[in-house]
Amino acid sequence: MKKTSEVSLNKVRLTDNFLNPYYKLVCDRIIPYQWEALNDRVEGAEKSHCIANIKIAAGLSKGEFYGRLFQDSDVAKWLETVAYCLQNGDAAEFEALADEAIDLIAAAQEPDGYFNTYFQLTAPERKLTNLYEAHELYCLGHLTEAAVSYYQATGKRKLLDITLRFIELIDSHFGNEAGKRKGYPGHQEMELALSRLYEETGDARYLKLGKFFLDERGQDPNYFTEEWAQRKGLSEWTKREEQPPADYSYNQAHKPVREQTEAVGHAVRAMYMYAAMADIGRQSDDASLLDACRTLFEDVRRQMYVTGGIGSTNHGEAFSFAYDLPNEINYSETCASIGLVFFMHSMLKAEAKGAYADVMERALYNTVLAGIGTDGESYFYVNPMEIFPEASEKNPARKHVKAERQKWHACACCPPNAARLLASIGKYLYTTDNHTVYVHLYAASEAAVNLASGDFSFSVQTEYPLDGKVTITVKTAANTTFAFRIPGWCQDARFRINGECVNAATIKDGYAYLTSAFSCDDVIELLMEMEPRVIYAHTKIRADAGKVCLQRGPLVYCLEEADNGADLHNSMLDISLIIKERYDTIGGMRCVVLDTSGFTEADVSSEMYSFAAKDRLSKKLTFVPYYLWGNRTPGEMLVWVREMSNI
Repeated sequence: MKKTSEVSLNKVRLTDNFLNPYYKLVCDRIIPYQWEALNDRVEGAEKSHCIANIKIAAGLSKGEFYGRLFQDSDVAKWLETVAYCLQNGDAAEFEALADEAIDLIAAAQEPDGYFNTYFQLTAPERKLTNLYEAHELYCLGHLTEAAVSYYQATGKRKLLDITLRFIELIDSHFGNEAGKRKGYPGHQEMELALSRLYEETGDARYLKLGKFFLDERGQDPNYFTEEWAQRKGLSEWTKREEQPPADYSYNQAHKPVREQTEAVGHAVRAMYMYAAMADIGRQSDDASLLDACRTLFEDVRRQMYVTGGIGSTNHGEAFSFAYDLPNEINYSETCASIGLVFFMHSMLKAEAKGAYADVMERALYNTVLAGIGTDGESYFYVNPMEIFPEASEKNPARKHVKAERQKWHACACCPPNAARLLASIGKYLYTTDNHTVYVHLYAASEAAVNLASGDFSFSVQTEYPLDGKVTITVKTAANTTFAFRIPGWCQDARFRINGECVNAATIKDGYAYLTSAFSCDDVIELLMEMEPRVIYAHTKIRADAGKVCLQRGPLVYCLEEADNGADLHNSMLDISLIIKERYDTIGGMRCVVLDTSGFTEADVSSEMYSFAAKDRLSKKLTFVPYYLWGNRTPGEMLVWVREMSNI
């Protein structure tokens, strides 16, 4: 294992024509829009009541708690988003609003450090008695991540001190020491937050607590069962006495984390836990945690859609089993793919392997970006592989699959989660070790890193993923190594230094290593062949039998009714024909659209079932990037298309 270090967000300046518009969207439109949503001022949107809950808990207004058990977390993620933009030198006008929200939280916090508006307003006598389903530690985890980010951005300690007081309270209740309970979060997130807090403060108590939560999870006897008995089965969701589940796989607590080999249960919880296992395993030199992560990663890939979506079933927003990837009823929650990005980023800090960055890129550039409209004010919770709007409206089994993005959700975890990821996108591009700069994602940017040989800076120019050329200009001379990820989709990659063709000294685990005593203004070029490619699914994926999809670079493509008319399910792709590329603009975003020829089927009989073969008609097919679907007139969408040769 060769550890790498994250490059601080304030050391990377994004100038990219692909990702930067999304970052700017966060600063200019998403932050103010989501603040309005949190204050229930968006007409026609689902009610949030987040800020109102805090004001009521602070005694500043009258009313009752409204929302889910984890409603506070939406405010925390909004604060974290603001913090990242401030670190980048942007969104200064929202710092006062953030301070206002922090003041409200401080006013609502109880003398012992406790803060959770649901329990403060509805059941103060049940605080910290139902970790299984009550989300107190989940909310605290998000608040802690926001506090660390806000402190890094502004130097202000108020929110950090709020969270530290609450964490001291948690630490006094849970642990291996005598008199403490062996509890752990029902919804993982606190473990990730404690890892970040440890990296920021260097205080080993936080690493110890995070590791305790991981180590205790799934042990026998299971804490959740003991807790269930103590509260006589009272559920915070139903307010009735319930029977405990047959096992705790939904929470990934069915067995100790090091013994888990399959991705099971709620997909977001799983990703947050795996990311924490990778981070805490790296920080504590715990090889067994990282070994478990490697095994789990392989199973995640067997349950991942071509777009990087995970969690195929709407029952529990969960994994089902390997290769079970239905297209028209899949769930693929936006938060799950965001969590997958976190997991892959954590693994890349533990060891630089191209497979992790490939999956990170696939999830980010396809599902995560699809989860947010180009207007910044509409969001998908579910990310399907195909859409038939009438079925979504009239078939109860498809009610969760929406044909249009929503202004807000009653369970609004995804919108602020996507915002905080896009606001912090700069920290996912690079990592470093003593002598090497690892380039994981290709985006136009300027970066300054610290290596054993001294400070090193460079700029990147590229139109990736629209184009496969990447140009790096050295700004500060140094002896160093660049490790360039060669994406799994790339069939041909070449390098030039100052115009001269060169070969990589080493190609290992998906990275090409170039070592040199680089001088100021040296130019390194990476030229990756980028053309449309036909993707075939594994034969065990029943939903995709006889079908193909198109991918260009890291981007997966789909058909939309806006270009191809209705009844997309009758479309057939002749893969022997030429696929033409052209630039276009969808939802204000510049993209490459693919045009080709295909066929559609037409009935020759009006009978429901007939012995007459269907007519096959020539048809132009236009494919657009999946991440941009749903930004025009609502209609059908289809990723996997029947292959002509298989008809």
